[in-house]
Amino acid sequence: MPHRHETGENIINLSSATIAQKNFTVLKMVDLHIQKGKFCYLIGKTGSGKSSLLKTLYGHIPLAGGEGSVAGFDLAKLRTSQIPDLRRRLGIVFQDFQLLPDRTVEKNLKFVLQATGWTDKVKMDDRINEVLESVGMKTKKHKMPHELSGGEQQRVAIARALLNHPELILADEPTGNLDPETSNEIMTLLKKVAVENHAAVVMATHDYHMIQNFPGEAIRCEDGNVSVLDTAELFE
Repeated sequence: MPHRHETGENIINLSSATIAQKNFTVLKMVDLHIQKGKFCYLIGKTGSGKSSLLKTLYGHIPLAGGEGSVAGFDLAKLRTSQIPDLRRRLGIVFQDFQLLPDRTVEKNLKFVLQATGWTDKVKMDDRINEVLESVGMKTKKHKMPHELSGGEQQRVAIARALLNHPELILADEPTGNLDPETSNEIMTLLKKVAVENHAAVVMATHDYHMIQNFPGEAIRCEDGNVSVLDTAELFE
């Protein structure tokens, strides 16, 4: 069995954690506790550690020190063999969509389901239709990625992130390649799917205009430290 321990209503718990990339400490003494269903921004200048923090949360880089758990998985004891189990509990959305260019929207989603252990064709088809409907893309399931706009590709990427009923969605600059109007649509969608799925969202962003439009809580990476604040404090 994976090494898991339950941590109440928090989906993310970091205590005195060290985040490092290639032996270089990026963030130190990180204390971060995010409840299930919470929507948080992750902010900070380029190079401040936002991506490193996200990569630690989804097991791409190991926790370098301290204690941490995500979706009940102990990051300090996380073995390589457990990373797929952890990722099945998460949804990850990237700035550049990362859709497979050689297959349709439907086959992109089917690929993920098969890779995460789904075998029943009827259940796979039903789940694909459900997630595409929830992001307004059901009519586009036979399109190839290059036939879609950037906003549509990101909608599909969000649908892909929802496939395994995640408890936590990690989004790394999901509106970074989109125009302001499309960015607002994607934000509205992310908020909607988070509520519908009772999933927490941690979204890295540079876009302060968006934070003003969609206020909430922010996790700020600055000078090797992490602090949590209300987004209203950013504009005082």
